Amino acid sequence: MKRVSLKSLPEAELAAFQTRQQGNNCAIHAAIAALKLVEGLELSPQDLSAEVDRLWWHGHFYRVFPGWGVTPCMQARLINYLSRQHNLNVHAHCRLLTHAVLMEMLEQDQKTVLVTLTWLPGKAPAFYHGTSSVNSNATHKAGGHTMLLAAYDPAHRSGELTTPWGFINSWAEGSTELFWMEDQAFRKSAFGAVLPLNIHPSVIIEHTSKSVKVL
Repeated sequence: MKRVSLKSLPEAELAAFQTRQQGNNCAIHAAIAALKLVEGLELSPQDLSAEVDRLWWHGHFYRVFPGWGVTPCMQARLINYLSRQHNLNVHAHCRLLTHAVLMEMLEQDQKTVLVTLTWLPGKAPAFYHGTSSVNSNATHKAGGHTMLLAAYDPAHRSGELTTPWGFINSWAEGSTELFWMEDQAFRKSAFGAVLPLNIHPSVIIEHTSKSVKVL
């Protein structure tokens, strides 16, 4: 498999879309990065998080509870809400995708994908920032995390490890490097669906015709 990346952009340009999260807002940061990349929309993660919390109290559920996580299907609904609010030309929907399809998505300029990873206690997958050999996800707790899939490079290495999957991640502000994962770690956490809230671990964001009504 050849190296592929979102819009064929180099790693440094993709990494510049990263913003550091505060609180339980990884999905919000990932969605904002995707919309900025494909539509040029500038949003504040903190402001959007506060807006999502306010909307929850009015019966519009774009996260589980105020301050809590955002499930994949909620992510899709949130992106569609933002598309309506800002008159964007995008639509989002949940899917369970194979690795082959994820690679194909990276080659399609009209589509981007948010991926939610989940893990059990003591089973957290390792994330590596650029070529560093230091694991940025050294936790022993169960958890989940959403990132924007940005690249696949079979030759990429973090230290001595082969780490082909690259992501725009909310654990750095800007930077010139993506966060990378080993193939096996990505397969186990992205499609293992060990938590009941993560039954649809991928969200496809795609351009639509202006004549198409986004529901």
